[in-house]
Amino acid sequence: MALEPYIDAHSHIWTPDVAHYPLAKGFTVADMQPRSFTAEELLAQCRPAGVGRVNLIQMSYYEFDNSYMLDMIKLYPDRFVGTGIVDPLAPQPDEAMRALRPKGVRAFRIAPNYSKLPPARWLEPAGYAAMFAAAAETKQALSCLIDPNGFPEVDRMCTKFPETTVIIDHLGRIGVDGTIKAEQVDALCALAKHPKVLVKVGAFYALGKKAAPYLDLAPLIRSVVHAFGAKRCMWETDCPFQVDRDKYSDSVDLIRTRLDFLTPEDRDWMLTRTAEQTLFQPLS
Repeated sequence: MALEPYIDAHSHIWTPDVAHYPLAKGFTVADMQPRSFTAEELLAQCRPAGVGRVNLIQMSYYEFDNSYMLDMIKLYPDRFVGTGIVDPLAPQPDEAMRALRPKGVRAFRIAPNYSKLPPARWLEPAGYAAMFAAAAETKQALSCLIDPNGFPEVDRMCTKFPETTVIIDHLGRIGVDGTIKAEQVDALCALAKHPKVLVKVGAFYALGKKAAPYLDLAPLIRSVVHAFGAKRCMWETDCPFQVDRDKYSDSVDLIRTRLDFLTPEDRDWMLTRTAEQTLFQPLS
């Protein structure tokens, strides 16, 4: 049976079964909102909207224990790949990346909170340099959860490691405060000079006016697609937070039908082919 055509490049899952999948230190069951968003609950949301495959993002509730995500990739290998999290401050995070590669982990989330440094210095730890170097070899990507104040460090590291694929999550969180600032859009688009930098276009529920149908985000998306090209843009929902506030279809429909500046080929790349080529190709 053929899978539904679209790929969600970014969704989280977790299980209420904390006995088998314990939460990381500092997290409690009360932090899990919603209480449950399992792989099966995700599939029930995405498949009716035409989404057959998903890049799962390791949930912060588990921190560096990727077990639940890995088990769901193993259970649904035709539907899921993963973006894991390893500790950049631990010994040999690059070896941890290599160990997760055959288990379907195609990318790794990186963020200032894991380096324990301010955004202006967030990629300084030696562990991140090791990860950038390893990613160029393994063909795994590094996926950045950052605000615009983290862009300069990405620029610095992409200059140093030009063969490393780097993904900017959630449109760089531009507009999370309700305002789309032109200088932040320009700073994100400036990263397009690095051929291996891609952008996840999504988390619409959290940006700008934060309300479907999200047409206030059209100028931002137009600028990003113009700068990077649709072949370097991949659509994402950031579920379950998308469906906590709006509908799953609200997110996919913005790209699929609502933005008149996108060509049919643009939509094909953003909804399927970019994520397919970046995250779902077999790693030799």
